[in-house]
Amino acid sequence: MSSFLSPWVAPRRNPRWLGTECRRFSQHLLARLKNASRGAMDPLLSGSDFNQLRAFVAVGEQLSFSRAAEALGVTPSALSQLLRGFEERVGVRLVNRTTRSVALTEAGATLFQRVRPAVQELGEAIGQVRRTRERVAGTVRVHSFRSAVAKYLDPILAGFGEAYPDVVLDITLDDAVVDLVAGGYDAALRIGEVIERDLIAVRLGPELRQIAVAAPSYLARYGRPEHPRDLVHHRCIRWRWPGHTAPYAWEFCEDGAWFSVTVDGPLIVNDKEMALRAARKGIGIGFPVEDTVRDDIAAGRLVPLLERWSAPFPGMFLCYPRQRQMAPALRAFIDTVRTVRDPGK
Repeated sequence: MSSFLSPWVAPRRNPRWLGTECRRFSQHLLARLKNASRGAMDPLLSGSDFNQLRAFVAVGEQLSFSRAAEALGVTPSALSQLLRGFEERVGVRLVNRTTRSVALTEAGATLFQRVRPAVQELGEAIGQVRRTRERVAGTVRVHSFRSAVAKYLDPILAGFGEAYPDVVLDITLDDAVVDLVAGGYDAALRIGEVIERDLIAVRLGPELRQIAVAAPSYLARYGRPEHPRDLVHHRCIRWRWPGHTAPYAWEFCEDGAWFSVTVDGPLIVNDKEMALRAARKGIGIGFPVEDTVRDDIAAGRLVPLLERWSAPFPGMFLCYPRQRQMAPALRAFIDTVRTVRDPGK
């Protein structure tokens, strides 16, 4: 197996060779370690290489196998194997050991003085990366349907900001169904019908239902439809998905089978709140989510229509791509949103 040590693997030679060769080896090794500590990790610097170096430096610092093993969190026998493997790869005895003492050879002392600072620097660099990984900080990019904001995002913002002051939530409100990975998003809030299968989805709320509604003034003037197909003869307020050319075809269910009705009318919008306001004014029949018009129906501002053909569909979900190593900031956001799941789900 190739290694960054491989050019210097050789059988033991005479003492005069050891001094020159060890200096050459330490210069080569030091250059490799400095590159690694700056983040330019040499592809030949393997995990076993670094473990052997740490073992050698620990023995050089402690001059005791038991204390060095304790410092590294390994057994003395494992440490001895690491050091023996390192010496075999270098081709030079680095440590003289007896049952009572441990001492560096001349070659070992030369190598220890050269590589110790670089090993320490590399260890500090790795520790810094780990601390950065564990720190809850950074930007979380979220794509959310507008209908999810009031119930699932607004309630968490103040508390999340206090709990995680180093996290920035970059939230895009948009009813388009975007590719999260291609769009650079970390998570999304959207209805279950439009979630890609390769995403992890967490249910936040109960099933939803769209119903046709109209103001009493509209019904007094145009009458009420008795079946969804009667809507083609009415003035309907249409809504268009972002990125789509044609308005959304209204969906109903009869005898367990879904069917759609292409309606017509005087107004097409891409904002559901605007469509609802227009319905309240009697401009036409609207088709909102039932939860958003409960108060209007209770107050008599709107009248529900065709309810027997309005079936439920999967409600709001939090979704995100599968990943082995999740950023702490994203994990904090996901866990926080899950705490405000609708109890009616």
